[in-house]
Order: sequence, then structure tokens, then C-alpha cells
Amino acid sequence: MLELITILRDIILPVFIIMTIGYILQKKFSLDVQTLARLNIYFVVPAFIFVKLSSTEIAFNMFIKVLFFIGLFVFILYVLSFIVAHLLKLEHGKKVTFTNSIIFFNSGNYAVPVNDLVFRGDPFAMSIQVIVLMFQNIFIFSYGIFSLQSMSTGKLKAAFAYFKMPVMYAMIGGLIVNALNISVPGFIWVPANYIANAMIAIALLTLGAQVAQLKLTAGLGTVYFSLVLRLIAGPLVALGMIFAFGISGITAQALLIASSTPTAVNSAVIAQEYKNHPDLAAQIVLFSTLASAFTVTFFIYVGRLLFA
Repeated sequence: MLELITILRDIILPVFIIMTIGYILQKKFSLDVQTLARLNIYFVVPAFIFVKLSSTEIAFNMFIKVLFFIGLFVFILYVLSFIVAHLLKLEHGKKVTFTNSIIFFNSGNYAVPVNDLVFRGDPFAMSIQVIVLMFQNIFIFSYGIFSLQSMSTGKLKAAFAYFKMPVMYAMIGGLIVNALNISVPGFIWVPANYIANAMIAIALLTLGAQVAQLKLTAGLGTVYFSLVLRLIAGPLVALGMIFAFGISGITAQALLIASSTPTAVNSAVIAQEYKNHPDLAAQIVLFSTLASAFTVTFFIYVGRLLFA
């Protein structure tokens, strides 16, 4: 019990303090949340991914293994969420929003600072989280948008959204620099590092501001099922995969923590953008983020107990 309280105080509380500041600023000054979101997507996250992938020593086979793990994990969650949505007899549009709330988890402005605090800035642990972040960002702004936009604009046009995201190009650039051991000129490396270092603070501030403007109007029945699948079933599935693949140590802990994070705010953002049950998506994000203070604390503890 004492260790759970320590984890909650030293790891989760700092995250929620910065989120609360963002929440208060949004309520007081009505910040332009869309601009903040774009600042993350087009500015700090690509720089963060480029810097981390290009400067962290990570074996190619580890990179592929982590990608495979997350890809399989998301696929299993998709199947589970699809089955539950079918049992709940949700109509197609609501089923898409429900499924997205489970397969898209907050690997950026929540998981990155948690990883940083849990592993005290360990570059290897962070590199695993960066791979997860890269996968989720590309996935949410490709399949996520495709799943919603294709209902109204067609599949081909929706697919082109994938190529508009700078995260993909930051990932490719970072991997090339790392693999070929290219020396990045100082006039590029210095500003890239400055931007990357701002990522955690800006991301958490944005998350707090986004939560502050969520409006709660839909029923909670579907929300509860989403929370159970995302916050409890998700990390349990990941834990089973970790044992099945014989993963251990920091890698196992980092993957378990990454899998336990709440629903990504961007799932609500794209639901709002394409007008597909945005109230449901907003409620899931809000309650998922609040409940994660306790569930993530628990799975951090489980990770330390099993793999430290």
C-alpha cells in the first residue's frame, strides 16, 4: 500500500498538476485548444520523435519487436472492442467511436511524462515509449481519420490524410540518422532539442485544456464498457503477451505502462472534427483520464513487482 501511495504521489500527481494548470488556464482565458493541439501534432511531437530516435541506441530487432508487439496488441483490442460493440448493439457510427476509444491510447502527452518519471529519464525505456508514440500517432491520424472520414468522403480520399502527418517523416528521418550514424549539424540539432524538451510540458498543458472544454451530455453506459476495456482489459492483454513472448526487465515494464494509459484525447478531437458522436468520445476521454490515476498507478506497481 505504501508503494502504491508513493507511485501515486511521485509519478501520477506531477502529471495531473500540470494538467490541472492547463485546465485552469483554459477556464480562465479560453485558450485556443485547436491551436495547442496543432502545436503538439506539427511542432513538439515530431521534434521529440526525431531527437529520441536519432540519438538513442536501439537495436533494429528491438525496434521491430516493439512495433510487432504494439501492432498485435492493438489488433487484439480491436477484436475485443468490436465484439463488445456488437453485443451492445451499437449503430455503426457509435461503434467506430467506441472502438477508437479503446485502440487509441494516450501514448504522448500522458505516457511520455509517466515513462520519464517511472524510469527517471532512462534513454532505453524512453526509446520504447517513443516507438509506441510513433505507432499510435501514425495510426490515429491514418486509420483513425480513415475510419471516420471514409463514411462520408470515401476510402481513397480518406487514405491521403496519412501522408499529411509530419510524425511519419520525423520517424523516417530519425531512423535514417541513427542507422547511418549521420552527424546532424548544430544549427538543426540545437533547435530540435529545444523543441523536444518542451514536449512534456506543452503536451500536459494541452491535455488539461482539452479536458476543460469537454462537454458531458451523453449517457454513461457505453462509457463504462470503454473504461473497462481500455484501463483494465488492455493492460491485462499486454501482460499476457509479455509472458507469452518471454519479455522481461525494463522492456516489459515500459510496454505494460504504455498499454495502461487512458484513451487518447485525439480520439475525441477527430470525432468532433468529423461529427461522429463527439459527446460520447469526450466523456470517454474525461472519465478515462481521471480513472487512470488509480489504474496506471496499480499497473506501474505490478510492473515493478514482476519485472524490476
